[in-house]
Parts: sequence; C-alpha cells; structure tokens
Amino acid sequence: MRRLTFLLLLLMNAGLLLGAWPFWGAQQKAAAREELLPASQNLAIVVNRNNPINSLSTLELRRIFLGARGHWPNGRRITIVMMEPGQPERATVLRAICQMSETEFSNHFLHGLFTGEVLVSPKTLSSPEGVRKFVVYVPGAIGYLRASDVDGTVKVVRIDERYPGDKGYPYLVAPPASR
Repeated sequence: MRRLTFLLLLLMNAGLLLGAWPFWGAQQKAAAREELLPASQNLAIVVNRNNPINSLSTLELRRIFLGARGHWPNGRRITIVMMEPGQPERATVLRAICQMSETEFSNHFLHGLFTGEVLVSPKTLSSPEGVRKFVVYVPGAIGYLRASDVDGTVKVVRIDERYPGDKGYPYLVAPPASR
C-alpha cells in the first residue's frame, strides 16, 4: 500500500513539474483556459419554462430575432425581449446572431413593420431581471441573459446542441474594452 501511495505521489509531482516546464503541456493549458470561461461571459438564450422548444439551430435563432419567424410549433406567438441599446449582451446578440449593427437592426424592424413583413418589434427592457421576469410571465417570450443571471424560473435553450459553457458554444459576451 505504501509503495502504491508513493508511486501515485511521484507520478502526480512529475506531472506537476512537467506542466510547469514552459514548453510541456502549453497546448493543453491553452485548451483548458478556453474551456473554463467564466459563466458571466456566456450568453444564454432563454424561453418560458412551458415552451416546448429545447433546442434551436443558429439559423432558426437568427430568424426568430429578426422577426422572420412569428410562432412557436405549438402555435403561440413569439415575443422577443431584448436589453436596451448599449448593453454588452445586446451587442453580442446583434453581432453574433443578427449579424447587424444597432442601426441596421433598427432599420430592419422599421422597414419590416412598414411593409408588413414583421408584425411586432422586440420589447426592450433595461435590466436582466426585467428580461427574466418578462420571459416568466409571457409564455411565448424569448430573450437572452448572461448565464450567471439565469435561474430556475426560465428555460435555457440549447443552440446547435450546445448549452452555455459547453466547448464551442457560440455566444460569448465580449469583455469591456480597456481604456
């Protein structure tokens, strides 16, 4: 038993020493850092807990946030809720999902409402708590929150079969620019 314990300790220390060597394990360390992004950086797409949707593709999500898809499979109208302009979460949605600037997004909905291609523009709220409460009380709502702001009152939707925090999850809130 002592020999086994000694051998395990020796192997663990050797691994730690090799890991500390500048060139040994550099790729593994970089991969581990990439996988351990803080939850606050992950942007979760959330819906009402009673919504039958559990997963969406990136394309479906884009169509929803641009108002091109108006109803869930159960026939309930989709209501989009977003944070106010200037919020980093909104900037992430516009950049990564809608692939538009703030101006292009506004123009898209103005044009869509005028032509009848879009029936309802997104609701805009000022806080994550407001978005979460809106999704709780509006059965057809879809919104987004930092993963750290999600609680059990809303359902997180998988995007391309990934949850926030999974390797390869596409929606990360950009850190604030340093001055």
